[in-house]
Amino acid sequence: MASIPVNFLTLFSFLALLFSSSHGQLSTNFYATTCPNLTTIVRGAMTQALNSDSRIAASFLRLYFHDCFVNGCDASILLDDTATFTGEKNAGPNAGTARGYEVIDTIKSQVEASCSGVVSCADILALATRDGVILQNGQSWTVPLGRRDARTASQSAANSQLPGPSSTLAQLITSFSNKGFSAAEMTVLSGSHTIGQAGCENFRNRIYNQANIDPAFATTRRENCPSTSGSGDRNLAPLDVQTPTRFENTYFQNLVAQRGLLNSDQILFNNGSQDALVQTYSQNNARFLADFAAAMVKMGNLSPASGTVTEIRRNCRRTN
Repeated sequence: MASIPVNFLTLFSFLALLFSSSHGQLSTNFYATTCPNLTTIVRGAMTQALNSDSRIAASFLRLYFHDCFVNGCDASILLDDTATFTGEKNAGPNAGTARGYEVIDTIKSQVEASCSGVVSCADILALATRDGVILQNGQSWTVPLGRRDARTASQSAANSQLPGPSSTLAQLITSFSNKGFSAAEMTVLSGSHTIGQAGCENFRNRIYNQANIDPAFATTRRENCPSTSGSGDRNLAPLDVQTPTRFENTYFQNLVAQRGLLNSDQILFNNGSQDALVQTYSQNNARFLADFAAAMVKMGNLSPASGTVTEIRRNCRRTN
């Protein structure tokens, strides 16, 4: 066999280091020396974004969840489709409803101006999601950093792995269990619906056809959601009608009162295995916030499969 030139081996080793096969060990001080202003930049940008759009914190929570649940927290959801590449943005659960991409672009450009080629889009999304919750009165959590960005995405995985608004309790438990979460963690993470809104097409069947719903609540929601499919599908309603921009346990109080907007919400309190926990959270805001923060840290540890080629994208919408 012919010998392999030393300079080729050096290049190969360099590329192997550049395109790491996994996130590796995450660390809370990962960018302490390479990008010390990172958290200040992200918090400032999210504050500005929320001042302009009160929905953005909820949108980031959804974006983060939809990213992490599909092949790990690797910013794959941020990749634009091209003539030769089909990603996750236009998968069924994301098309026309996932939002916040422009805010990510803004944060990334500010971070690149401060420390070019250092911070991953995946870490920016993780930090911005946490800050959005804090800025809407939620509890903080420590975000371990050091994630890397995917060089590909999977529309089929997004279509098959993300639970939908009509999911049954069994389907939700299975979907989360497949990612390593307990039924209790699934329930507390569902509490992210204490902020944000949903489109009529996602709750039409519930407000017109389901019995486990407060009649007055159903009547109110019908005012902006016609019964005919295709009519007003994108008309929005708050997931938590009392405080749609405040992160707290009102969501669980609504479930106890049969005012969950989505089937996948109300099914958590419907004479099933999660009823007692929903009752607990409805009465104990501090317990909800603490458990939610812990579950979000766990979600942030979902990593791409071993051997996945990753990078630090300079533009979150496309690979380098």
